[in-house]
Amino acid sequence: MINIVELSALVRKQLKKLPIHIVVSFQNWVEDVEERGLEEVRKIPGYHDEPLRGELKGLRSIRLSRGYRAYYRIIDGQVQFVNVERIDKHEY
Repeated sequence: MINIVELSALVRKQLKKLPIHIVVSFQNWVEDVEERGLEEVRKIPGYHDEPLRGELKGLRSIRLSRGYRAYYRIIDGQVQFVNVERIDKHEY
C-alpha cells in the first residue's frame, strides 16, 4: 500500500503562493492518501486522478479545482509531487 507523500521543494514553494482553498484541497488529498492509501483514493471520482500522456507521460494528475492541477509520480513506493499549476482552458 502506497501511503507516503513527498513534496518537492518546488511544490512547497508553490503552495505558499496558491489560494487557500487550493491548499486545503491539496492537504485533504494528502491526508486521504496517508490514511487510506493511494489505490483507494484513486477511486474517488472528485479527484480525477489520471495518467498523463505526451510530454508528461509517466506523471499522474489530480484536480484540486477546475483551474488547478497537481502532478505526481510514484518513486520507490512513495507519491512524489513535482508540480502544482493553474490550468487555463484557453491554453490547450
